Amino acid sequence: MSVRDDAATTPTDPPRIRSWRRPFEWLSRSLTAERERWPLWVPVGVGVGVAAYFALPIEPPPSVAAAALGGAATLAAVGRRAQSAVVAACAVATVALGLGAAQLRTALVAAPMLGREIGPVTVSGRVVEVQPLPDGRRLLLDRLRVGDLGRPPQRVRIRLIGIEPVLRPGDWVELRAELMPPSAPAAPGAFDFQRHAYFQGIGAVGFAFGAARAVAPPAAEATDRWRWSLGLAALRQAIADRVRAALAGAVGAIAVALMIGDQGAIPEDVLQAMRDSGLAHLLSISGLHIGLVAGILFFGLRGALALVPSLALARPIKKWAAAAALFGTFFYLLLSGAPVPTQRAFLMTGLILVAVMLDRSAISMRLVAWAALVVLLLRPEALIGPSFQMSFAAVVALIAAYEATRAMRLARRAEAHYVGDVAATSLIAASATAPYVIFHFNRMADYGVAANMLAVPLTGFWIMPWAVVALLLMPFGLEAAALAPMGWGIEGVIGIARAVAAWPGAVQLVPAMPVAGLALVTLGGLWLCLWQRSWRLLGLAGIVAGFATIALTRAPDVLVSEDGRLLAVGDPAGALLLSSRRVARFDAEIWLRQVGQAEPQTWPREGYGAGGRLACDSLGCIYRVDGHVVALARGPAALAEDCRIADIVVSTEPVRRACPSASLVIDRFDLWRDGGHALWIDADDVRVRSVRQTRGARPWVVAPRRSGASDDSP
Repeated sequence: MSVRDDAATTPTDPPRIRSWRRPFEWLSRSLTAERERWPLWVPVGVGVGVAAYFALPIEPPPSVAAAALGGAATLAAVGRRAQSAVVAACAVATVALGLGAAQLRTALVAAPMLGREIGPVTVSGRVVEVQPLPDGRRLLLDRLRVGDLGRPPQRVRIRLIGIEPVLRPGDWVELRAELMPPSAPAAPGAFDFQRHAYFQGIGAVGFAFGAARAVAPPAAEATDRWRWSLGLAALRQAIADRVRAALAGAVGAIAVALMIGDQGAIPEDVLQAMRDSGLAHLLSISGLHIGLVAGILFFGLRGALALVPSLALARPIKKWAAAAALFGTFFYLLLSGAPVPTQRAFLMTGLILVAVMLDRSAISMRLVAWAALVVLLLRPEALIGPSFQMSFAAVVALIAAYEATRAMRLARRAEAHYVGDVAATSLIAASATAPYVIFHFNRMADYGVAANMLAVPLTGFWIMPWAVVALLLMPFGLEAAALAPMGWGIEGVIGIARAVAAWPGAVQLVPAMPVAGLALVTLGGLWLCLWQRSWRLLGLAGIVAGFATIALTRAPDVLVSEDGRLLAVGDPAGALLLSSRRVARFDAEIWLRQVGQAEPQTWPREGYGAGGRLACDSLGCIYRVDGHVVALARGPAALAEDCRIADIVVSTEPVRRACPSASLVIDRFDLWRDGGHALWIDADDVRVRSVRQTRGARPWVVAPRRSGASDDSP
């Protein structure tokens, strides 16, 4: 090739091309500079794949994940010398892995779900769990026989009220009960109890008529009584019974929650005070509790062994203590029921203890990444729950903050700044979990930092050590000696919670953050925490944009419950007015919480309301907004007039006549088929979303039963 030809093939880029390339060159240099942090993004890619799976309106073909993995392998092979191609291939592979894991998990837990309400019907089965409640008990049963159903659910959860026989896991019972499918979301975008139950194997819920009756197990089932899972459940119940025998009321209920993770018996007023003060996290066994148990066992046993010179000088007592702490924390994990935050905490703590036994050092952020990866692969559905999101958000933010301030902390005396460290930890954790608290619970505890500065040290240095001692003394029947001082500490925490919750402005209600906003905050937070160079600050833009979506979110103008018994409309000030306070109270609570409204308000059965938008009589209401007339009909008698004057008709009864003036009709059949509805009404547009529309056709969605469908196919 001539010099002239060579020059022609490598021309100098014009200024416009160079300016277009600069951002990509900067991005490439920044990625290369943080090569050691790339593995931290593996669980993020898996999480994106899991989130994409649950966001789909239909079940994807099984070949999608495999095809994506094959495409990623091909891309990596073809472009193996190009860094960008390898990075892109790895990103596609991790997303495909998450999608495939979620799809596989859904297939593995598939079980029959009840398709309609039935009962009273005779139900018999094996007791898996007995959960005390403030006003009764709740049984989880498997190995079911339900009336004449040919394919009963795999598990049912039944509420008992009144005097009942003493029941323990492994017992067989028979009772009369009303059964129904797990609840669908109360509104489009609300929490999906049906999906949650699906992944727990629960195909029906209900309540019992009268007392349960203990029966003999079928002959084929008699040898299954002492399966390890039932034995563990029986042990958890025995521990709870002994704790409640020593500590009464709310104190005993909280002690049970701290020792075995069962919060069911905690009185609602105490739970509310803990939530309003920002101390509810102390009731859920998570990183704080696992870390405390591991630390108490490790340092306690090591200190005891150090008192024996022959062992301290000749034996690896540090490794012995680490092994004992690992075993103890695993036992505590089993006692807690292994919720997601506890799994994450145990994985991290266990890896640290193993590193101690192997004389290795552990990298904290990598521990979090691998713990997240294990949880996502084993239980992908955990990603969309508040426990996973809040637990990992808090830990990632704390580790990132302490990584960024490592040099400053090493240069000071740690004992001189304990109060400041507790305050900083509480502030960082509260800030990191704030978007998830807003998304799931629509509330913020304004004085959580102050409450945690008092309650966390009390929990760490007094309550949890006595809890460990009580568990160690239980085999000898001496647990009361440790439970008494533990109870004093719990009384102190309850007092702190009540006092802080009573402060003016302790709780701020916030409208629900949309899913897109939560995704922006999450990705922005991960960008800020996982990278270490200055470009990490770009993550702040995502966080700000995510929070900004709250202000851009508008409450529905009309809401209709699934059974049509409850309706709500918006007034000019943005508040929701309910048709009743007495019916569908759970739905009403969800609706009000989503719009950040504290107190329910109702519209008049007759007269005007909603700032003049609403006019009601004995047959129904007319709601006028932005030039639209919405008829809210209570019965067929109202439809004759409503169908002539309204352009939107909402009827709690079937509409069996033509409505020539109405461009939109929602009646009882629509509610039965598609669940609750929400309407956003503008001058030139009416948007309608139903619960069924937001959920799609997924395995956990119970489709409405057609007339004549067999009861053998719930």
